[in-house]
Amino acid sequence: MTDTLFSPGHLGEISIANRLVMAPLTRNRAPDRVPTDLMVDYYRQRAHAGLIVTEGAQISPVAQGYAWTPGIHSEEQAEGWAKVTQAVHDAGGKIVIQLWHVGRVSHPSVIDGATPVAPSALSAAAKTFDGTDFVETAMPREMSADDIERTFLDYAHAAQLAKQAGFDGVELHAANGYLIDQFLRDTSNTRTDDWGGSIANRCRFLLGAIDALIGVWGPGRVGVRLSPYSNANNVGIDSHTRELFGHAIGQLNDRPLAFVHMVEGQTGGPRDWPEGELEMLRALVAAPYIANNGYSREMALDAVSSGAATAVAFGKAFIANPDLPARLERDAPLNPPKAELFYGGGAEGYTDYPTLG
Repeated sequence: MTDTLFSPGHLGEISIANRLVMAPLTRNRAPDRVPTDLMVDYYRQRAHAGLIVTEGAQISPVAQGYAWTPGIHSEEQAEGWAKVTQAVHDAGGKIVIQLWHVGRVSHPSVIDGATPVAPSALSAAAKTFDGTDFVETAMPREMSADDIERTFLDYAHAAQLAKQAGFDGVELHAANGYLIDQFLRDTSNTRTDDWGGSIANRCRFLLGAIDALIGVWGPGRVGVRLSPYSNANNVGIDSHTRELFGHAIGQLNDRPLAFVHMVEGQTGGPRDWPEGELEMLRALVAAPYIANNGYSREMALDAVSSGAATAVAFGKAFIANPDLPARLERDAPLNPPKAELFYGGGAEGYTDYPTLG
């Protein structure tokens, strides 16, 4: 039988009730960096997604880029997340945590006075929120070999805490101009050692992080998010994007991944890329493919039924519609999202959207 958007399936070892994925969505509702009871309600409400990918959770104190985002590097944070996973599982859902290191997209005021780190000492020339105002991101320092190895240990530690918290797996955030994306691209990585220069060298950090996570979780429980044609956070478009990400995907194919989650085009923006290139990269992916960015109901139905994607991720639609799978299956109207309430605040614009009936 042909798969449909509403049929059960598998993402690696993770069984899913439908092919609708809740995309990772930064909401800035953790003022102490620890998941709150309000976050428990938020994720419980959306447990009918085939899979929830949580908002990015920083893997260490220096990995944070924005105020009020939750982490996964302390026992207290793991205990907070355990309440989230229990609520989602009790409601019949599946949930993985997105592991996040922002690299240079940060400011000392967010990371307890530390200097942000990056593959190279190049500014992101972007903005971040420090809890009071939007501020220019700081000039980072170039990571040493010891910094890199320590970061792999941070990924493994976060993965272990995620397992302890009861998640069904983890997603490595390698997209949107954050640390791993910064290592991948020649626009942000000007190193001349083993972590820069050639495409193979620039892919080493991504693969080291993936291997650290698989070392904790084993096969079929680790996914990765990529955004080949996105200039998010001013990361720049690599000089040889097709070759770079073709090589990265080829190396990822040698690992037992749960899924590859691809931002198609500009993150949250136009679905633009050189003709045929993203399609070529998608065809190279051996793991289950999660399509992301600007999908309508009709596009999602077609992507799954045609076999172009195993599942489709929705972001803003899940913010405003906790019962999105039911609405899409019935082709019911969708609540419009309240963009002014996306970041920070309390229950308003977070857990108060109406459901059908």
